[in-house]
Amino acid sequence: MSARTPLGRTAYKNSRTSPASAAGTAGSGATVSRKRTVNSGLHSVQPKRFLARLRYQLLFGLPVGVICPTIVYNLPHLSDAASQPSSVWTFVGTLLAFLASLYLFRRVATFPGVGVLGHVLPTSVASYGTIVAVFFAFRFDYSRLTFLASFGGTVMFLFLVGGYLRRSQGQRFYLVPSPATQTLLADPSTQWMVLSEPVLPQDPYAVFIADLRADLGDAWERLIAEAAVAGFPVYHVKQISESLTGRVEIEHLSENSFGSLVPNLSYRSVKRLVDLASALLALPLILVLGLIVGIVIKLESPGPMLFRQRRRGYRGEVFEVIKFRTMTHRPDSAEDSKDQAITVVRDARITRFGQFLRRTRIDELPQIWNIIRGEMSWIGPRPEALQLSDWYAAELPFYTYRHIVRPGITGWAQVNQGHVAELDAVNEKLHYDFYYIKNFSASLDLLILGKTFMTVLTGFGAK
Repeated sequence: MSARTPLGRTAYKNSRTSPASAAGTAGSGATVSRKRTVNSGLHSVQPKRFLARLRYQLLFGLPVGVICPTIVYNLPHLSDAASQPSSVWTFVGTLLAFLASLYLFRRVATFPGVGVLGHVLPTSVASYGTIVAVFFAFRFDYSRLTFLASFGGTVMFLFLVGGYLRRSQGQRFYLVPSPATQTLLADPSTQWMVLSEPVLPQDPYAVFIADLRADLGDAWERLIAEAAVAGFPVYHVKQISESLTGRVEIEHLSENSFGSLVPNLSYRSVKRLVDLASALLALPLILVLGLIVGIVIKLESPGPMLFRQRRRGYRGEVFEVIKFRTMTHRPDSAEDSKDQAITVVRDARITRFGQFLRRTRIDELPQIWNIIRGEMSWIGPRPEALQLSDWYAAELPFYTYRHIVRPGITGWAQVNQGHVAELDAVNEKLHYDFYYIKNFSASLDLLILGKTFMTVLTGFGAK
């Protein structure tokens, strides 16, 4: 089962629900995790939130994000708008961008790291940015102002939907008692209902969490079977823990939803084609930008424009990564030790312009050549310097498993944790890398892309 499902279309965390209100709506045989006991018997169930339904989101969202901006743009020549190529492409583009934003909002809101509202801008920026990039590459005629108005309307609508879902009654999760499920109670933002007896609660929207690998006893096993047969979702505690934290515990290698250690092979092939096509399209623009950046680097400090370093990447193969140089050039200490390969916060070797390049991630752009060569991807675990990679592999179990996918310019660990180098922090970073590998998908890649754009544009967030 996928870790994303239980927190998806029917479940939105609600941090504002009081223990008393939770106790007042629970079913029989449950105890609220906040130590309040629920009386037996039939109680009121949570109301159905109409804005959580896709049809209502389309009904109200399409006029705000697509129809109104298109009508305003075509108002002077509304009668013959259908015959104007720019009008047609504008409508098609805004429609696709809105649908993609809504789809990603509904899907990636299940990924942890930020709340429902925090996903609005990254998903919208990724969706509209992708459509605009395609239109630009193929020279489709469209209205930029209409796209901007559509983007604003979509963001406003999704913020309203997200706010509504946060204020509405949250999903209740019923825990089958065991040592593993008890660990979930540390998260106060979710309504945990600890079952006190093996009886189905009178809640038609109940979601059951159990340690399916533990010996729970016949009565609890019978309850789990009855819940599944009755149509209630039943999830393994490990999947829920990963959905809440965005990390995979690595006491053992963790299989994906298909029961395999190998990531989604079909998506890996599609991802490679998208990487190559987008890199080739972006190459002319990056060459022009690179020329300007290179001149500034040469004027600020002596040394080469580019920095080259051997790193370990896909399937453990060694390759040479290319970046804009952001530090003072010291040819006598290029790659002598792992200590010199570590970059610390406020490193004295970083130049003033180098600080800007690192903050905006412009220093990573020359790696487009590594993407074209197939050594890297736009999104994936960051490749480490060869000395560091060998050190980490010797000290950390399962470290080499992160090489099962192509390394990336940005990744899930980067947008959640940022740059790390110390052994303990790298071990923590592995939890994020393994979560990305386990949930390897286009939805997660687009979320990472959107969050990366927000970090570059605002300067805030992990790097």
